[in-house]
Amino acid sequence: MHLLQVVLLENISETQDALHRETGLSGHLLSVYSIGPAGEKLVSEIPLTGTDGKLHTVEVVPAREASLAQYMDFYNVTLMNPQVLCGLFAGVLLVFLFCALTMKAVGRAAKAMVLEVRRQFKEKPGIMEGKELPDYARCVAISTAGAQREMILPSLLALIVPVFIGLMLDVSGVLGLLAGGLACGFAVAIFMANAGGAWDNAKKYIETGQMGGKGSPAHKAAVVGDTVGDPFKDTSGPSLNILIKLMSMVSVVFAGLVVKYAPQIKAIWTGWLGGS
Repeated sequence: MHLLQVVLLENISETQDALHRETGLSGHLLSVYSIGPAGEKLVSEIPLTGTDGKLHTVEVVPAREASLAQYMDFYNVTLMNPQVLCGLFAGVLLVFLFCALTMKAVGRAAKAMVLEVRRQFKEKPGIMEGKELPDYARCVAISTAGAQREMILPSLLALIVPVFIGLMLDVSGVLGLLAGGLACGFAVAIFMANAGGAWDNAKKYIETGQMGGKGSPAHKAAVVGDTVGDPFKDTSGPSLNILIKLMSMVSVVFAGLVVKYAPQIKAIWTGWLGGS
């Protein structure tokens, strides 16, 4: 009887674990999906907050004499413009995509360095005994080449996306992209600097002998956390500064291109959609 109870309890435990995993996954998916209607509701209500039902006069001003507010009004840079909203979302998403690419780049470069170190230990057993010198130049070359190679794609994003958004969504879309990238990039950069520093300091704190010291479960967990914390505070966070500045510079350089060709592309898209 006792053996039967133990078997039943084990089966119940396994079933509960399986149900817990499934319900946890379902809960996470539902929480993600629930964000969509909230954003849709907010976007649909924005025009209601900015219309007063009155007619507004139009003032013709030469481009050289126009103020920033007049430029914003001419290109309809308001939250009621869908192009601005699309640019905002694109800027926010670009920040997280950029961070993901830079963090994965750190992982790939670190893996290449680990493989090189293992190769040298295997081919030169005397390194651990101090009888042979490691090939430091090879490690430096791997680090330098990896840093340059892995940053090609993130850099291209900062160069291509503003031009693409400008040609597809006109000037208002570019301004939305810059606003979204600046607001989200600044917040994420501060978050990454603080979180990465906290992970790093937690590991150093435990290594002083606190909470079990080196080799303890707490230290192992802190090492895992610092593996994420170092790219946070040393790579992705500081790189967002370059992303924001580079997007702004590219937008200014290609402003003439966007102003000239974006309306033509918009007319082509409008005609194609209208004909279909």
